[in-house]
Amino acid sequence: MPRRRFEWRLRDKTLQLGDRTLVIGVLNVTPDSFSDGGKFTDPDRAFAHAVELEEEGADLIDVGAESTRPGSARISEAEELRRLVPVLKRLRNKLAVPISVDTYKAAVAEKALELGADVINDPSALTFDPELARKASQANAGLILNHMRGTPQTWAKLPPLKNLMRTITSELDASVHRAVNTGIDRRQIVIDPGIGFGKRKEQNAEILARLGELARLELPILIGASRKHFLVKDSPRLTEFASAAAAVAAVLNGAHLVRVHDVKAMRAAIEVADEIARSEMEQ
Repeated sequence: MPRRRFEWRLRDKTLQLGDRTLVIGVLNVTPDSFSDGGKFTDPDRAFAHAVELEEEGADLIDVGAESTRPGSARISEAEELRRLVPVLKRLRNKLAVPISVDTYKAAVAEKALELGADVINDPSALTFDPELARKASQANAGLILNHMRGTPQTWAKLPPLKNLMRTITSELDASVHRAVNTGIDRRQIVIDPGIGFGKRKEQNAEILARLGELARLELPILIGASRKHFLVKDSPRLTEFASAAAAVAAVLNGAHLVRVHDVKAMRAAIEVADEIARSEMEQ
């Protein structure tokens, strides 16, 4: 479907969205993430991987210090900062692309912004700590609002979500209003329907198929389906093929940004999807 163009305001820069799909590279600095936990907890290794992601074509780097894989336990603010701060200090002023930090804690967001982060990616869409929006507003930072249902500890027990897209759209709209009421400009906000965040396997495919329904919120759309459980196959290589299929579907159905682990491979697939999308618009 045709994508509306947006300007995404991030502190001292603006990103153009809609002409091509932007790729967000994932940098997990956790010991327990579902796909690469423990690989990049050392700040030097994290720095090297961030540079690699940038060289492979990432438009942003998303750093996460707390896993939100299904079943994962929450960690303290102090532990999240212990993991995150050395990495952000190592990355500061070293990358040409913006840095996003994946956190739902206002105090962690505040520290990340002090250390040069340009975006806060809240996996709870302000439902865990509404004060986070104020911290992003004070720094004029970008804000990603990711729809989450329940918590990682409860996801396995949740029934299918009723009125899937209507519920996701309505709850994201409420989060957007909450953010705007704290002073955030709508031009700083990106929305994410939260693939895998409390949705049943078949409903994740439905979100991708019906992604265009989110367009009524008139905000840029991010999809983070890479290596999620509903895509996992018998080998990592096959899982990457499945992730590429999900990324292409997201682009063709209106996503402006895609969050991925394997930037090089996913960018190749996304570039083809962008060509198809542009051809459709020219008809």
